[in-house]
Amino acid sequence: MNAAVLRSPGATPRCEPFPEPTASGGEALVHVRASALKPVDKQMAAGSHFASPRDFPAVCGTDGVGRLDDGTRVFFGGARRPYGAMAERTVVPRAFCFPVPEALDDDTAAAVANPGVSAWLCLTARAKLAAGESVLILGATGVTGRLAVQIAKLLGAARVIAAGRNAQALAGLRDRGADVTIQLSRPDDQLREEFARAAGKSGFPVIIDYLWGHPTEVLLSALTRSEFVASAAETRLVQAGESAGPTISLPAAVLRSTALTILGTAGIPSRDLLEDALRQVMDRAARGEVRVEIERIPLADIEQAWQRESPGQRRVVIIP
Repeated sequence: MNAAVLRSPGATPRCEPFPEPTASGGEALVHVRASALKPVDKQMAAGSHFASPRDFPAVCGTDGVGRLDDGTRVFFGGARRPYGAMAERTVVPRAFCFPVPEALDDDTAAAVANPGVSAWLCLTARAKLAAGESVLILGATGVTGRLAVQIAKLLGAARVIAAGRNAQALAGLRDRGADVTIQLSRPDDQLREEFARAAGKSGFPVIIDYLWGHPTEVLLSALTRSEFVASAAETRLVQAGESAGPTISLPAAVLRSTALTILGTAGIPSRDLLEDALRQVMDRAARGEVRVEIERIPLADIEQAWQRESPGQRRVVIIP
């Protein structure tokens, strides 16, 4: 079979022949139909992710959509190494195979599942968003951020504030549920004022942060009080990405003057949470309530697709 084969950490995968997988006990052989190319796939291939492969050659791709031997169409993840999702076939635990609604096409299912479930769980399981609360999405112009804007509104957020670096993509988020947009390319003092204005007296009960780095530092400085005042409602900040930087400087004054809780995404959730989130996201995508832009790329062109700049608001889907 053909697969996106990685020969060493940091190399560019190429479409090459790779040995056929064989399923053993508790596993399923999947005939792959589509696999999304995500930032985490590049991080893992670069060796910079905690779950990066250690043995080579290996096949890239963390999840996708395909059919089992009996014809069942599934979204799958967790391929047994050295196999991966960007291949004609792969092998995964049966427990990591989930049904796909008939009304949802392969490409959309592959593109929406991972970022959609991430956004859903950040907002529900981690931030515990309540209807009527305001939500700030920091990094709203990427694929996951755009889905988070839509999902926050579907979950009953009173106001969704979308902050991002792509001005054109920000403008389009008004049609996806954003009530306020903030351009992150402004000078720090102006950006600080924008955050403070958008926060108002009630603050940001929920922040989903896909950026980290300098934008987060500016945001936290905007939320820091300069005098003794009664605390506003708690802010729950979920750290979900690091596209602007892997670290921040966190002054003690931030935590001592504001009711701020910083949460991680907590890794892989329980199967019940994961299954429910996946069903919610896919059902809503099938009904057109959440949308994701897609660019189809043949597996044979994986090398060129991998080396390109990320298309930002579109998700590249690799087709075997």
